[in-house]
Amino acid sequence: MDNPPQIHGTPAGRVLVFDSATYVEDYVAHAPDTVGGVLVNASYSGVLCARMVMRARPQAVIGLDCAIGKDGAGIAGLWYYEALGVPAAAADVMTAEMGHGADLYDNGIVSRVNDAAQALGIAPGMPVREAARCMLTGEKRPAAFDPVRRLVVHTAGSGRSIVCTDSIAYALPEDRERNVLCTAGHTGRSVIGYFREFRPWAFICSDGGGGKNGSGLSALEAVEPDGIAGASVSALSARMGDGQSTYFDGVISAANRIARGKGVRVGQSAREAALLLLE
Repeated sequence: MDNPPQIHGTPAGRVLVFDSATYVEDYVAHAPDTVGGVLVNASYSGVLCARMVMRARPQAVIGLDCAIGKDGAGIAGLWYYEALGVPAAAADVMTAEMGHGADLYDNGIVSRVNDAAQALGIAPGMPVREAARCMLTGEKRPAAFDPVRRLVVHTAGSGRSIVCTDSIAYALPEDRERNVLCTAGHTGRSVIGYFREFRPWAFICSDGGGGKNGSGLSALEAVEPDGIAGASVSALSARMGDGQSTYFDGVISAANRIARGKGVRVGQSAREAALLLLE
């Protein structure tokens, strides 16, 4: 068998370290009973590599992010794994050599994780060796994992908070007329009912790329009679479906009259706009 993996045995299971995802299929052909364990491979974490790696039926996977790449192709496999219930992470390609599994295992630093890995407590900034161990042991698993990833990022003296959540549909009763919600869906007509039902103090969503007839922004003006301040970030600046990205990465592309009255302007960071909306 050419290019066998390094195998690190632990009481909790095995870590198989490959120089390439392309070597996995050959290994499985010679070791057909291979199943489980954490598979570390120094290939990009794309869909093609994920398909190869899944031949080994791993418990969890760590690859490289290859600088994310065009259309996010360098990490697209993370969600392939997630759909199969497999925790997966990608390491920053500037921390480990491509094609050098041992370097990835010894020196790599995690840059991206899927939700299944996040549920185990795996996070960006974690060394790959530690992440692999924790994927086996579950030692970092939080007592409770919130699948909607609600995060309070700031609370003002007034008691109002800036809250990230991945969808306006995940708003809570305590948000009513109190909190600024940074969510990650579009700002089109289908969300108007949610804004009127939950009545956040203010909101920042995605513009969804604008869309036909500006449909990705139509809710902004629609909720003005309800007295709700709202803004949108460019879909090119923040990831849709990730409310934390809306807040941390987003750049304002549109705002309604009420938000503009609070000082929100196109081109501002969402972080700056959210603070203004607290007033």
